[in-house]
Amino acid sequence: MTLKSSSKEKSVGVVGMGSFGTAIANILAEKSKVIAFARRAEVVDEINHEHKVDGLAINPIIKGTQDPQYLCENCDTIFFMVPSAAFQEVIRSFSPYLYPYHLVIHGTKGLCLNLPEGQKLSQIQTISRENILTMSEVILKETVAIRVGCLAGPNLAKELYAGQPAATVVASKYNEVILEGQRLLRTDKFQVYGNSDIVGVELSGVLKNIIAIAAGALAGMGLGENAKGLLISRGMVELVYLGNALGGSVKSFIGLAGIGDLVATCNSTLSRNYTVGYRLAKGEKLEEIQASMEEVAEGINTIRLMKAFVEGRGMRAPITENLYKVLFEDLKIEDALQYLMKYPFSVDVDFL
Repeated sequence: MTLKSSSKEKSVGVVGMGSFGTAIANILAEKSKVIAFARRAEVVDEINHEHKVDGLAINPIIKGTQDPQYLCENCDTIFFMVPSAAFQEVIRSFSPYLYPYHLVIHGTKGLCLNLPEGQKLSQIQTISRENILTMSEVILKETVAIRVGCLAGPNLAKELYAGQPAATVVASKYNEVILEGQRLLRTDKFQVYGNSDIVGVELSGVLKNIIAIAAGALAGMGLGENAKGLLISRGMVELVYLGNALGGSVKSFIGLAGIGDLVATCNSTLSRNYTVGYRLAKGEKLEEIQASMEEVAEGINTIRLMKAFVEGRGMRAPITENLYKVLFEDLKIEDALQYLMKYPFSVDVDFL
């Protein structure tokens, strides 16, 4: 038996069974056996005995576990689908069982703060690129895994779960990661593109969440499609400037993971970030919105990090800066919008 055929018989791992992780596990299960890691025993029991996650039916071929070692020993390719706030901790718990032969692909649209021991963001005014880790950089820092990739694109979990047509990007410096991601994930209804600019693709998925919060706020204020078109186009420019400053390529930002994801998230009530903006515009406070949401809206943390990064570089990012004031300094949404409308842009596009 060849090594390749034996590896094909191995299961594929999915770590984190939130809405996106569950949708990806279901897609993977169309072709492969899947082992899914969940922290809570009741979720694992529900997967194994009822073939459900939070009451939603899943493919019965998916097997649940709470044991990182078991998953790593039985899976050569592992998808990490964990919120960014818990990502580093989860990766550390898997680190003893990950080896260079593993292919690790994450689907987390967030950033991790990399500060000296004991220091917090609230204690410092500005941060540099060295203080910000993408999720692939967390994996490389915390484990001996080498072949790392990421999953990004307009992938609203509820639509994926329902089997609606969609596409994604697998990004990696390693072609074998892209090819394996495509082999495992591609179906008649799910197209998978490749991209070698992993940082650009990760940043696309992260930074568009800022603009999605603003789009939700516009909708919550009852403003029209012209205003949304203005926001998305100006947001795209801001995304490119921030992304370039963090080391990503313009090509990635104008692809599926950038503009594709931006348009989907800025137009969808299924988006958590859009929902945050919408509810803010309706007069709710950030604390009560967060307390009532089942899953994390990654854009909130991203705005906090990007505000500190922008100030450290002397850049201007008006959408990010104004949303920071709305979220954390009690600026009214209406005033933020007025500022953006009057912001002295003189050139439409100047980055191509």
